[in-house]
Amino acid sequence: MLTGNGNSSGIALVEAYDLDQEALSKLANISTRAFVGTGDNIVIAGFVLGNGEDDRIVVRGIGPSLAVLGVPDALANPTLELRDANGALLVANNDWQDDPGQAAELTAAGLAPTNSLEAGIAATLPPGAYTALLAGLNNSTGVGLVEVYDLGAP
Repeated sequence: MLTGNGNSSGIALVEAYDLDQEALSKLANISTRAFVGTGDNIVIAGFVLGNGEDDRIVVRGIGPSLAVLGVPDALANPTLELRDANGALLVANNDWQDDPGQAAELTAAGLAPTNSLEAGIAATLPPGAYTALLAGLNNSTGVGLVEVYDLGAP
């Protein structure tokens, strides 16, 4: 948990690094829960894939399910974008079941969101830096969760 000094609020950055690249380890999942605003105040989750080979990943944008867990002001309808290091849009998703192929992959991985309004992306990516952008449909705001799962080589 990250909090401001004296319970203050603001924008923060949390980073996790694998300092021993020779070790046979990998970060399997990372997630961030935060208030999703509009414009420059959406949730931005960056991650880097290494190891010299393609990786299968799943990115989820969660909102309505948080309300069921008692999180106040949950994001009603999250949208998700996956971008490369140059900012180019690779995949966008609003409701995870909109794309039957993506929905099948999310379900097969056991990572299908529990609410049809939540967003999910499954992709095979080469090594590099990526960014997941979590926003609210039609500039809506609320508390959202962005998750990135590394499923390993395809």
